[in-house]
Amino acid sequence: MIDVCLLGTGGMMPLPYRYLTSLMLRYNGKGILVDCGEGTQVALRKKGWSPKPIDVMLFTHYHADHISGLPGMLLTMGNAERTEPVLMVGPKGLARVVSSLRVIAPELPFEIQFLELTEREQEISLPGEKDFHIHAFRVNHNVPCYGYAFSLDRAGRFDAARAKDQGIPLKLWSRLQKGETIETEEGTYTPDMVLGPARKGLSLVYTTDTRPCENIVKYAQGADLLICEGMYGEPDKAEKAKEHKHMTFTEAARIAKKAGPAQMWLTHYSPSLVRPDEFMPQVRKIFPDSLPGKDGKTITLAFDKEE
Repeated sequence: MIDVCLLGTGGMMPLPYRYLTSLMLRYNGKGILVDCGEGTQVALRKKGWSPKPIDVMLFTHYHADHISGLPGMLLTMGNAERTEPVLMVGPKGLARVVSSLRVIAPELPFEIQFLELTEREQEISLPGEKDFHIHAFRVNHNVPCYGYAFSLDRAGRFDAARAKDQGIPLKLWSRLQKGETIETEEGTYTPDMVLGPARKGLSLVYTTDTRPCENIVKYAQGADLLICEGMYGEPDKAEKAKEHKHMTFTEAARIAKKAGPAQMWLTHYSPSLVRPDEFMPQVRKIFPDSLPGKDGKTITLAFDKEE
């Protein structure tokens, strides 16, 4: 199960009813923050989620509307008595950018660990998490920029009959079901001895500040949710989108049509885009399962109980 909340859906500048870009995921007691635009703290407070469990911060790029809320967020986390390290991930230059911002947040009770992305596609390993995966992938903006794909594996169904037939002690069943390999005096027991084929897991893709590109289609293939930039809904803004390396609503819809996610949310709206809903009919003609994102929009992605 993965909790997903769009904390802020605005681009360029905050509005009274729309904070700047930020997304938060919660999984297995951990928090993952993607970007930290101005207003992220307020949005998190409105949602009722705590900043203390944010273990990982992922940055798409370093334009101000994606990172300007960071110093205050770090101070709040420190005031919440967090002491565990925080992992920060982003394009090259991350340590330099964060160090510059920390001039106004110099003393923190926790360590910041940096992982600067160097490849066009790169997996990010989280300590102690073998089933939850994060992949970063380059997109097409006017500065180095990454999208992020999140996936959660699901093991096969436990087969009690097979466990009995192989004489596996009952006390080992739950450990094997959790994927643990167990060595005893009688022999070695492995999860594949009692589990069926792997079942469909969960997947989510987040991408913003980009022109349409094949990497988005690749990672969003069959995802449970694609959260995609739609900076402009107005048809007459197509050339502006190309010039500034952003996307229109209909371009995002064409990506979703190719990738086939279960649903798509639009985000990162231009300040001039006051009512995204007005442009959704055209989007849904291309990809019916499309929704306009809004601050605080939340979903819990859960495994299919019937599988």
